[in-house]
Amino acid sequence: MEYENLQLLSRENGLKIEDIKKVLIVGGGTMGQQTALICALHGYETVMHDISMEILEKGFDRLQKNSRRLIESGICSKEEAACAVGRISLTDSAETAALDSDLIIESVPEDPVLKGRIFARFHKLCKPETIFTTNTSTLVPSMFANAVGRADKFCAFHFHDIAVTKIVDIMPHPGTAPETIEIVREFAVSIGQIPIELKTENHGYVFNNMLMAFIDAALGLASRKVASIEDIDRSWMGVLHTQVGPFGMIDSIGVDTVWKVTDFWAGKTGDKQAFKNAAFLKEYVDNGRLGIKSGRGFYDYPDPSFVQKDFLTNG
Repeated sequence: MEYENLQLLSRENGLKIEDIKKVLIVGGGTMGQQTALICALHGYETVMHDISMEILEKGFDRLQKNSRRLIESGICSKEEAACAVGRISLTDSAETAALDSDLIIESVPEDPVLKGRIFARFHKLCKPETIFTTNTSTLVPSMFANAVGRADKFCAFHFHDIAVTKIVDIMPHPGTAPETIEIVREFAVSIGQIPIELKTENHGYVFNNMLMAFIDAALGLASRKVASIEDIDRSWMGVLHTQVGPFGMIDSIGVDTVWKVTDFWAGKTGDKQAFKNAAFLKEYVDNGRLGIKSGRGFYDYPDPSFVQKDFLTNG
């Protein structure tokens, strides 16, 4: 069957973009907060789910702070941000979260076994039409698609920092139905994003694939004590005239998030330098220096030294 005919058939018998009313965000961490906010901002009823109300309430506090970033970035007005926050509800009950949900966006730690287990549970709780997506940063959906329960309605749907970019990645696995990709693409457009559709699975999508190579190089320089963190950032910022260097970027992503990704792939590849990079990051994680979200990472926030006018000349 030609793709166009299959697409038409899905529109006659399957879920349509106008059928999506309620979005379930699984995971109340940094990316869960951001995806909840952007969905609610565009009028969707949005539910955030995690294993405890304590986690959710802390995440909701950070979400409200993130809404102020969107206002400052000119993405929305103060009134629009307030309305978006009002559309978001919290629950630690999977049963309540699943009820009438049309689309799931999962943002839990980068562990394919954990992700598969969570999706398998929601497969039993959600209606058959519900679309399942994962916001994984470095894994590929085929690593846990068999555990999901509805592999044809499952793909990766990856967000970046919503205050900085509108780019989102859509990545199928070999069993993803074309109509699933189409409706996820339409949903991305409906929340004001620019979808990048991958033709085949690729660890790190497009931008993140390039970004992790860049971050790994910076971590290697620091872990081998080739240069200081500040000078590594100065080198990048000074040559390319950017506002942030690799370690400022790691602070934005979350030092713990980069450590988890680095440690996971070190274990997968056995690469000695990757293990050294992971160990280097782990020291910061163990000391609570998680980046912007904890107020301290490689720099101190809210006024890191790299934003100062004399950063490039005050080495």
